[in-house]
Amino acid sequence: MLTVVGMGPAGLQWLAPAAREAIAAAEALVGGSRHLRQFPDFAGERFALGADMPALLAWIEARAGRHVVVLASGDPLFYGIGTRLIAHFGRERVQVIPGISAVQYLCARAGIDMNDMWLTSSHGRAVSFDALAAHRKVAMVTDGRCGPREIAAQLTARGKGHRWMVIGENLAMENERSESASVFLRCCASLSTRLPATRFCFLLITRCWAAAVRWRRLPGS
Repeated sequence: MLTVVGMGPAGLQWLAPAAREAIAAAEALVGGSRHLRQFPDFAGERFALGADMPALLAWIEARAGRHVVVLASGDPLFYGIGTRLIAHFGRERVQVIPGISAVQYLCARAGIDMNDMWLTSSHGRAVSFDALAAHRKVAMVTDGRCGPREIAAQLTARGKGHRWMVIGENLAMENERSESASVFLRCCASLSTRLPATRFCFLLITRCWAAAVRWRRLPGS
């Protein structure tokens, strides 16, 4: 059996009871180094996730008769490894235990509901700035190629400088950084230097909450 477990944003406190039970019953554990370190007493086989996806798929295939659990950041099916595993092994062979996604976590921190929110990612893909501008609420995973500064500049150029942007990094970790700012009204050039340029983070874009441009740290950050 192959089970993919959503670990939530960070830390064992975000694990669902069903996820804990699956990990406790596992014979082999797959995950990033950070996730594997959270289970020092696990006595079964371990496989540290890296960039070599074919090696991972072959390793899991060779253990078809064993209970393999894959630890996934956030929710496995929100731009996560669960999608790839289901595509490769088939839905019948993969059990998915959902977790709290980074977007859910950041929305809760910022007090923004997820109703009618468009979910997307710039991680490893081209960004449609016109599509971003067309939606009233957007949740987005960014990467080192296209970060908040570029997105804010592109939205401002499309007349959406009144939108509000929430940026979250290292969510639920000790070094969490969650901040919010207007997407620039008419002063993109001066304020944009205060936004991360190209960085892996989570982004929420919604209608403006304040008339004035301001930059503030979210409560508890």
